[in-house]
Amino acid sequence: MNIQATLPDGSVRVFPKGIAALEIAKAISHRLADDALVAVINGEQTELYAPVESDCSVKFVTFDQAEGKYVYWHSTSHLMAHAIQDIHPEAKFGVGPPVDGGFYYDIDINKKLTEDDLKIIEDRMAVLAKQANPFVRQELSKAEAVAFFEKKGDPYKLEILSELDDTEETISLYHEGDFTDLCVGRHLPDTGKIKYFKILSVSGSYWRGDEKNKQLQRIYGVSFPKKKMLEDHLAFLEEAKKRDHRKLGKQLDLFSVHEEAGAGLIYWHPKGARIRLEVEDFWRKSHLDHGYQMLYSPHMGKSWLWETSGHLGFYRDSMYAGMKVDEMDYYIKPMNCPFHIMIYKTQLRSYRDLPLRWAELGTVYRYEKSGVLHGLLRVRGFTQDDAHIFCTLDQVEPEVIEVIRFAKYILGSFGFTDLSFYLSTKPEKAVGEDHLWEKATESLKIAMEKEEISYEVDEGGGAFYGPKIDIKIKDALNREWQLSTVQFDFNLPERFDMKYIGEDGKEHRPFMVHRALLGSIERFFGILLEHYAGDFPLWLAPVQAAVIPVSQNFMEYAESVADRMRKSGIRVELDHRSEKIGYKIRDWELKKAPYMLIVGEKEQTAGTVSIRKRKSAETGSANVEELVSQLLEEINNKTFH
Repeated sequence: MNIQATLPDGSVRVFPKGIAALEIAKAISHRLADDALVAVINGEQTELYAPVESDCSVKFVTFDQAEGKYVYWHSTSHLMAHAIQDIHPEAKFGVGPPVDGGFYYDIDINKKLTEDDLKIIEDRMAVLAKQANPFVRQELSKAEAVAFFEKKGDPYKLEILSELDDTEETISLYHEGDFTDLCVGRHLPDTGKIKYFKILSVSGSYWRGDEKNKQLQRIYGVSFPKKKMLEDHLAFLEEAKKRDHRKLGKQLDLFSVHEEAGAGLIYWHPKGARIRLEVEDFWRKSHLDHGYQMLYSPHMGKSWLWETSGHLGFYRDSMYAGMKVDEMDYYIKPMNCPFHIMIYKTQLRSYRDLPLRWAELGTVYRYEKSGVLHGLLRVRGFTQDDAHIFCTLDQVEPEVIEVIRFAKYILGSFGFTDLSFYLSTKPEKAVGEDHLWEKATESLKIAMEKEEISYEVDEGGGAFYGPKIDIKIKDALNREWQLSTVQFDFNLPERFDMKYIGEDGKEHRPFMVHRALLGSIERFFGILLEHYAGDFPLWLAPVQAAVIPVSQNFMEYAESVADRMRKSGIRVELDHRSEKIGYKIRDWELKKAPYMLIVGEKEQTAGTVSIRKRKSAETGSANVEELVSQLLEEINNKTFH
């Protein structure tokens, strides 16, 4: 008996019933069979060895697709766990998922792993990979799975099983050699597909991210089907390490974090604060130029604000505990929106007042578990570049279009022009009627389509109060970061009973658009720091020019040069040190000053400076007035390098 398989190009091929998906790939081409990692039968992923029993559509996933990397890295995490089990038979295993850029596995063993241990694990993985052990799926009842892991003595798998529904969940195990794991799959056909890998690091991680649980060891790794891919990735990681904003922040004296004074809270040093001031000043001016008005709001408010907004119901785990003030419960704000609504309600608004565009650089506080805190990128206190637009339904679409254009302008001004757009739809936990969600989602779609923007749909990724558009940028290392967001909200106007008087003289409910362009100042600063590797364009550099006398004999002239530049608004530092000129130049290179202005006898006599640009061996000469004009032009044009 035969079945018909519809291939990705639309052609139909006939195969024997029960044929393995891999044999279909071989019939298409041997190259495809070599590259294929899993099959997709009627839209559902399945292993290559799975039999095809009926007519179907079929396609194959390779490593160059995101789904292929997921399967490849997931399978390699099992291989790594197998190697660990061989070396440490007492090991207990938590979870081992693929993540962006590789995979990890959380393990519980009675030894703190070192770099030497990681190499031993890697060597054992190489042996197991060559054995080409197949990944075999087994489905069984919950009771059978519990019995298996009770016998194995693995409390972490038993805890996961205890939370699964006895009747609805399909429990699957994957066997690979003498290693068995609780896993939903899917996996490679065998370990022989895993060619090149590297164990990258080990760190501590609380079980399930909860500080109350035992701390396990999390081992990170990465794998590729080709050697060149691994080499390129390791080179990328090395470059990313050099650009790590935490390292650069310390090296350039920009910011610090003090665990003893409070984790996840940022201390801005003078040079970092100078860059932040430039970012914020540009942000404010741009908003005023685009028809926004500025607000300032309190840092805390009574509990009824957060009960009314829904944050206490939907967001409580990310909020700090309430405090008693005058016998009433207050909360530190996790968001600014309820405060902007209170300002809106101070007077009765007319349709003629709308749209209202209100913006605030508002500092908010959200609880993040200590294990996920990461320099500037994941913090507990941060300043949102927040704005809310209050408008009529007819104004939503043009306002969203204008926000998209504004986001492109703001991000482009910092050198980010490679943008990706995502439409996030209704999540499982949400408020509001379905027809409102559908109407709001359609408005966001139309806005992007009118701007001729291609976008992907993130099903279920919306906020609890409405759908949203997320805009992601790519940095100098081609990493993607989510920055701007535009969120439709028909929930808060209803909850806070917001009104405006329409052209018909009757009361109507306004609509609300939440939007942030940089996301948060802290996180954006961290991304910007890594993007430029601390080598900021002139307009953002904390020190735009360093004046360096060749000896103390020319200090007075150097001071006059620095003073002239300072009065012109150029950020300048005078190097007073009695060090050799070569040492000072190298030091300012490390401090990443864009310009070094060297003065000696020749320059003092001629009223000039010798100019040395960072990362350039070339030098030039100019009189001070010419140089001031040149630098101011570069600063005002916001030139990027």
